[in-house]
Amino acid sequence: MPLSVRAYDRAAAVAYATRWAFDRNPAYLDFSTLGGDCTNFASQCLFAGSGTMNFTPVYGWYYTTASRRTASWTGVSYLYQFLVRNQGAGPFAVETELAGLMVGDIVQLVLDQDRFQHSPVVVAIDPGTVSADRIYLAAHSDDAYNRPLSSYPYRQIRCLHIQGVRR
Repeated sequence: MPLSVRAYDRAAAVAYATRWAFDRNPAYLDFSTLGGDCTNFASQCLFAGSGTMNFTPVYGWYYTTASRRTASWTGVSYLYQFLVRNQGAGPFAVETELAGLMVGDIVQLVLDQDRFQHSPVVVAIDPGTVSADRIYLAAHSDDAYNRPLSSYPYRQIRCLHIQGVRR
């Protein structure tokens, strides 16, 4: 039976980010000392907005315990691969420009390395001309809420627009 597609609940994703940006949900391990917690936090926000995990071994997107999870739940590049290639259950995304971002979407940044290493969540966008100083993010590791995208010293960016959720 084909999977049905429904809307991603952007308000729920942002509400989750608002609640947990400066705290940790005890239902999830804090990966801050294990390479960073940013993508774990982004995945939690995505789950709040989607309500659906993908339990496909290895290539899915899920977290049941710290030792029973996929790499895509906590790894920047793995989350990207899951979101843009996902044809199964869970959220799916396309890469877009800054102008294509909406609240609840994910931004991934290259900061001080030669790879994407940070996954903040878009929590607000000022109306008007789209620019990095009008897009506000929430993140873990360096905890932030309503932090302007322009305040990050990024060398490269990719914007992931969540198109919907398959069930």
